[in-house]
Amino acid sequence: MTTSALILIGIDLAAALVLSLGLYYRRHHRRDLVVAFLGVNVGVMAVAAVLGTAEVAMGLGLGLFGVLSIIRLRSSEITQREVAYYFAALAIGLLTGLPQTDPWPVAALVALILVVLWAADHPAFLARSRHQVVRLDRAVADEGELRAELETRLGGTVTSTTVQELDLVNDTTLVDVRYRVPRVGTRPARGDRAALDSGRGSGRGASAVPAPALEGARR
Repeated sequence: MTTSALILIGIDLAAALVLSLGLYYRRHHRRDLVVAFLGVNVGVMAVAAVLGTAEVAMGLGLGLFGVLSIIRLRSSEITQREVAYYFAALAIGLLTGLPQTDPWPVAALVALILVVLWAADHPAFLARSRHQVVRLDRAVADEGELRAELETRLGGTVTSTTVQELDLVNDTTLVDVRYRVPRVGTRPARGDRAALDSGRGSGRGASAVPAPALEGARR
């Protein structure tokens, strides 16, 4: 085994630990996925080191991505964020496993992957954006009325809605909603405050309440 290969193995192990423990586990605390990321990374690196040549590098990479997609579809549901970590672990293993004469360009690419994931998954990045699946206890077919109702209940600005179920028999609406909460320290407009007050006093409501609202209520 050459010196370059040993350096690449060291780079891969260090990057895998930073990715799974330094970034993912520190922010999301799922031990099972840490094991999955490390296993995928080291496994891909080992397979690429044994089978990888300049002639089969592209085919090997596409084949490994396809295998991971099949595994993902047949396993428990994970979020798109975790899919990104999966593919980052796979890409790092593939980059460091293929034979290279100069390991430092590979190290730069691995560092780029880690920096992009660190920035994209940082809590401050798009911190006001929220996502909820809400069940309203009345059937709302009008899109404008639905948006106003959700903004009243969630206390934010709705950016998109997707009605998943409109039950006219049981008088309920299940909707996937994405919205933005106000900046910290800002107060809603007078009309928004009146809408919120009227929403609190009414008997109608939604079955999903965002976590920030619950924390504020506890305080």
